[in-house]
Amino acid sequence: MGTRKIAPALAAGCAVIIKPASETPLTMLALMPILEQAGVPKGLVNVLPSKRSGTIVDHMLRDPRVRVVSFTGSTSVGKKLLHSAADKVLKPAMELGGNAPLIVFDDADIDLAVQGAMLAKMRNLGEACTAANRIYIHETVSEQFIKKFTQAMASLKIGNGSDPSVDVGPLVNASTRDKVAAFVADAVSKGAKIELGGKTPSGKGFFYPPTVLSNVPEMADCVHDEIFGPVAAIQTFTDQEDVIRRANDTEYGLVAYVFTENMKRGLQVCERLEYGMVGLNRGLVSDPAAPFGGVKQSGLGREGGHEGMLEFMETQYISASW
Repeated sequence: MGTRKIAPALAAGCAVIIKPASETPLTMLALMPILEQAGVPKGLVNVLPSKRSGTIVDHMLRDPRVRVVSFTGSTSVGKKLLHSAADKVLKPAMELGGNAPLIVFDDADIDLAVQGAMLAKMRNLGEACTAANRIYIHETVSEQFIKKFTQAMASLKIGNGSDPSVDVGPLVNASTRDKVAAFVADAVSKGAKIELGGKTPSGKGFFYPPTVLSNVPEMADCVHDEIFGPVAAIQTFTDQEDVIRRANDTEYGLVAYVFTENMKRGLQVCERLEYGMVGLNRGLVSDPAAPFGGVKQSGLGREGGHEGMLEFMETQYISASW
C-alpha cells in the first residue's frame, strides 16, 4: 500500500514520511532496506510506526514543510484528516471506503462471472476497499450463479496463513471478525438465507469462514456498510434501470463490477454507475498504469498512472515577455 504513494512522490521530487497502519507496520518496515538497496538516499523516505496515530499525524500536519497528505483507510478517519488538512490548506489525496456493487446480467458468462466474483470478493479475505460488497444477480440466472459461486467458496481451505495450501486465514483483529459476524446475524434475522458458512469457528485466531448469503433484503446492514470480510451478500434483480439505481444508492463510489456478454450494454451501464472505477467482465481493476480512486465519499484524487504523480505536483504558469 505504501509503494503506491512512495513511488509517485519520489518521482515528483518529494521527500516522504509514512505512518503505517497501527495493526500492520511490519511490511512497511521491511520495505525500507529494499528501497535502500535500490539506491534511494537515506532520509528521503521515513517510516514512523506508532499506535498513537492521531498524535503523530497531527504533529506532521502542523509542520510547514508538509504540502500533501495522502491517506488510504476508512471514510470516517479520512474526514478527520480533511478537517486537519484544511487548517494548513494542505493538498489532500484520499483513498477511502467502498461499497462495491457487482452486477451479473442474464446474458453473462456465468463461469466468468463466478471467477470474477471470487476475485472481487475474496482478495485479502474481503478486507479491501475494492471488495464486492453487494452482489446483484439477474433473477433468471441467480440459481445457476449461486450454486457455482457457493461451490467455489466452499472449496477454499481455512487455516494458518503460513501454510501455502491455505486460502483463508484470520481477519486482522477481533473487532473486524465480530463486525462481520454481526452483519451476517443481522441479515439472517431480516430474511437472508445462509447458503454457506455463517458461523464463527471456535478456537484461537480471528477466523470467519467463507460465507454466502442469498435473498439478502435491502434493509440489511451489510447492504449499506462495508463488510470487510469473506461474506458475499447476494440479491436478485429483473430490471436494468432498477439495478443501476440500487447500485448507485450509496454514499460511496469507489469501484463497481459488471458482467454481460453485450459489450454495448456493458459500456452504457458502466457510464451510468457513479463510481471512479468499473470492472467490465473482470473482478480485478487495480493496475499501476491506471488511475485508482473513487468519487463521492470514497475519496479525492487518484493513485497510479500519470494522474497519481500529479497528486504530488503543482502547476506553475510563467508568463514572460521576451
